[in-house]
Amino acid sequence: MELTCIMCPVGCTLTVTKKGNEIVVTGNSCPRGHEYGIKETTAPERIVTTVKSYKNGTICLKTSCPVPKGKVDDVLRAIKNEPSPQKIKVGDIFIRNILELNSDIVVTEVNL
Repeated sequence: MELTCIMCPVGCTLTVTKKGNEIVVTGNSCPRGHEYGIKETTAPERIVTTVKSYKNGTICLKTSCPVPKGKVDDVLRAIKNEPSPQKIKVGDIFIRNILELNSDIVVTEVNL
């Protein structure tokens, strides 16, 4: 499998292969690329960002830490279905420990 590493601005092209029980990463120019290649092929994670209607405007939201890639749609659905509080400001936690994934949904912008 070929990947573009996103751990630094270099953007190395990684080749990730499995040999027996070992995962081999080549093409990385630093140790972070090696770790990224393994993580991305065994347990990929993503920071989720989204926008939700709020009063006469919108709020921007994001996860406080990455969540499993396979749970991104579930996270977005949960955010969509969560009622908005009457008052909200940047930095507020919109949902604590979303779907028990050890990540909070945090307000990053309020546009009214």
